[in-house]
Amino acid sequence: MDRIYTVAQVNRYVKKMFDESMAFSGISVRGEISNCTYHTSGHIYFTLKDSSSRISCVMFAGNRRGLDFTMSDGMSVVVNGSVNVYERDGKYQLYAVRIMKEGQGALYERLELLRQTLSEEGLFSDVHKKEIPYYSSKIGIVTAATGAAIQDIINITKRRNPYVQLYLYPALVQGEGAAQSIAEGIRYLDSMGLDVLIVGRGGGSFEDLFAFNEEEVVRAVYECNTPVISAVGHEVDTTLSDYAADMRAPTPSAAAELAVRELTEIYSRFDEYSRILWKNLERKVTLVKSRYDLIKTKLEHNTPEDKIRQKREYLINIEDNMDRLIKDKIKYYRNRERVCIEKLKILSPLQRLSGGYAYVKNKDGIGLTSVLLVKPGEDIEITASDGKILALCESVLMQDDPVTKDMND
Repeated sequence: MDRIYTVAQVNRYVKKMFDESMAFSGISVRGEISNCTYHTSGHIYFTLKDSSSRISCVMFAGNRRGLDFTMSDGMSVVVNGSVNVYERDGKYQLYAVRIMKEGQGALYERLELLRQTLSEEGLFSDVHKKEIPYYSSKIGIVTAATGAAIQDIINITKRRNPYVQLYLYPALVQGEGAAQSIAEGIRYLDSMGLDVLIVGRGGGSFEDLFAFNEEEVVRAVYECNTPVISAVGHEVDTTLSDYAADMRAPTPSAAAELAVRELTEIYSRFDEYSRILWKNLERKVTLVKSRYDLIKTKLEHNTPEDKIRQKREYLINIEDNMDRLIKDKIKYYRNRERVCIEKLKILSPLQRLSGGYAYVKNKDGIGLTSVLLVKPGEDIEITASDGKILALCESVLMQDDPVTKDMND
């Protein structure tokens, strides 16, 4: 017996096939609208049909931001989206992401082809983006001479900073010749050396805004030396000029807010810079003063007078040291003198004479250190501590003489 499936399993399987099929993802379908209903939830339910068939469609509220017209029965459109199954009812339908009127489809295809070509050339790369100046005093505007866009820019500029100069190039912004007019305006204002350019217009349909998708305009924006702010349509509108510009603004009014710096903000920035400047200046003055004081101190200690004073103090120290050394030397030699005197006193003959000794010498003045140096009958001189005695030698007696021994006995 064949396997039996539930309804939910069948619907789930079919839905899975749709999910995995690339053929039903990102598909574009042309047809006529019927049974169109705008639900209170914001979703749009309708049927797309041709002469022989029909398909149910839904556009959820989140995708309606790109819809710039009101859908009605009988309208020919091109719907871009994906085909899938509503699992609960087992009903397949087209989930719309973008809806264009008949005729827009060809424009959309041309737009996508041009987007891919220019992207491959690098026109949309962030590498080429220029920085929008913080303060712009001269702003160029490429837009229609009449309309809400230029009036909004003028009003916002007067309110934020009335000293900013605006230069308007009145260009055609839709219809035949618009792309050429916009490109010429960009090149003309770029040659004037302005601070920034605002290129754009107010809201409109897909066709109304298409001039800003033209290659001539996109290349003029990319090649512009002046920073460009693109401001085309409303926030939901996006053109190729937005990708090539240095900055995208959701509206012309927002572009003016970005380009024109408010005076109060500028004054506040000036005050902040002034505080920083004075703070840095005070810090610099303090640093220079400290260096000055240091140099001054060094100079004060390196003047000729200071050098002389230092040398004088040095000489005084040397004199004191020399005086001390001389005194020490004198003291040393005086002590040595006393010692020598004492030694001399001990060795002096006079010292011995004062102890009862006498100095004897012969007639020739030779000291008699032996009895052999004198003969009996010779004159001798005896020196005592208090004078001299002249005597005559009667005899000479040797220490070992027997006669002397007998006398002693």
